[in-house]
Amino acid sequence: MTGSPILDSALVLGGVGLFFGFLIAMANKKFHVWEDPRIDEVEELLPSTNCGACGMPGCRAFAEAVVSGKENPSSCTVMGAEDVTDVASYLGVDAGEANKRVARLLCAGGKNEAARNSDYTGLETCKAEASVAGGGKGCTWGCLGLADCEVSCLLDAIYMNEDALPVVIPELCTACNDCVIACPKDLFELMPIEQKLIVQCKNLLNGDAAEDLCSVACNTCNKCVADSEPGVIEIINNLAIINYEKNTLTDPKAISRCPTGAIVWVEGQQFEESSLELEIKIV
Repeated sequence: MTGSPILDSALVLGGVGLFFGFLIAMANKKFHVWEDPRIDEVEELLPSTNCGACGMPGCRAFAEAVVSGKENPSSCTVMGAEDVTDVASYLGVDAGEANKRVARLLCAGGKNEAARNSDYTGLETCKAEASVAGGGKGCTWGCLGLADCEVSCLLDAIYMNEDALPVVIPELCTACNDCVIACPKDLFELMPIEQKLIVQCKNLLNGDAAEDLCSVACNTCNKCVADSEPGVIEIINNLAIINYEKNTLTDPKAISRCPTGAIVWVEGQQFEESSLELEIKIV
């Protein structure tokens, strides 16, 4: 006499389930990787922006680095001072000091300085215009002024001025890298805020050819090279390049004889302008 087919099937399936359940349990026990429970707590204290300003791919990765002692809580430039203190207090570690970085625009050729070869009609983005023969601007290295960077900045740290150039507000910038990615001309660079000496030009033409396209272009006159400390500035591919490892960060004399204003010391007017705009936004 044979048993019920339904019962036999249920027993077989149950046995198979128990067997594989046992295998899974054993595998989980053998290959389980312990994770410090403090990582979850620290992640909860972070701003959850996943902006990458700390150099990590996201807040979870940063939390792991902080808990393991590889990073200081202050390396998160998005958090306020109180939040940094909370993370440090929870872990019982020193908050550390972060070297604040900000995005710098390496172009000063707005609509009043740079000539245009043609008018662009189409999708109003820099990326779209750049895809059409590099855009309508005479200087193919220059800012197109359609605000892709401003749109990409979720912290409102960038605004477009009357010259159709983006201005970064240092007080709001967290060096999240979004504007760097958004700019199709690669005109943004993240720099330590202490770094004041900047070449706001990427035009690779020489002399008059560069100035014909933009009145504030680097014309490779070499005066900045002569006026700065040895090795701080050199001309490479018709453009002044700053060696930041040799720059003292404190000497603005390299800009004193620049005939076009392509090399600047970003401490006076530009900072005052951005601070004024910040005050206006707050009011």
